[in-house]
Amino acid sequence: MDGRSTERQPGLRAAIVKRGLQMLIGTLFEAAILFVAAGRLDWPMAWAYLGVFVAVLVVNGAIALRTDPELIAERGETKENTKGWDKVITSLITLSWLGTLLVAGLDRRFTWSPWLALAWQVGGLAAIVLGYAIASWAMLSNRFFSRVVRIQDDRGQTVATGGPYAWVRHPGYAGMILYSLATAPALGSLWALVPAGLGALALVARTALEDRTLHEELDGYREYAARVRYRLLPGVW
Repeated sequence: MDGRSTERQPGLRAAIVKRGLQMLIGTLFEAAILFVAAGRLDWPMAWAYLGVFVAVLVVNGAIALRTDPELIAERGETKENTKGWDKVITSLITLSWLGTLLVAGLDRRFTWSPWLALAWQVGGLAAIVLGYAIASWAMLSNRFFSRVVRIQDDRGQTVATGGPYAWVRHPGYAGMILYSLATAPALGSLWALVPAGLGALALVARTALEDRTLHEELDGYREYAARVRYRLLPGVW
């Protein structure tokens, strides 16, 4: 470890702790929305959903701590060169996500949707796991995988081409769209598909805008995009 890395360790540790606290608070907030809206704690699929979410966080965090702790630190920060439009779209995505959980909880309380068979709910949970797996694979294959859209000149950003990036240019968003839409049936709520669908549309818009930014500002991205033609789904877009 060189002197520069040693000097950065206290700041790096603080950023990692900050990100951990962010995720803990976010998880507790999501749980509160679900169970307060539902008015009950005896909701097995909600507990299963939260269990999957926590398991993914723990596994991803453990791997990233061993392989690239700076990735965790980056995901806990909002830097000055974050694109202005991304702040707006990120807010819309966050609101739609919280709306999905809120509507699902209220649907559980007031039974707005017709009963979904357990097989559909378990299938939705399986799709959530698959979506998280795709997003996690993308994150762990790209050390510049950030919460925000910015060119990370401070970290020497280069084009990610390994793992799922060999097939699509934005696999993380593909995984996020899948698990966002799958959350509604997993929680037994068809009405929750409305905010989830709006969030998916916002993610598609973010994909297009981020792709344009990378074309314009990241060296080597045009050549990569010429080789990997599709943004989210091979053969479609």
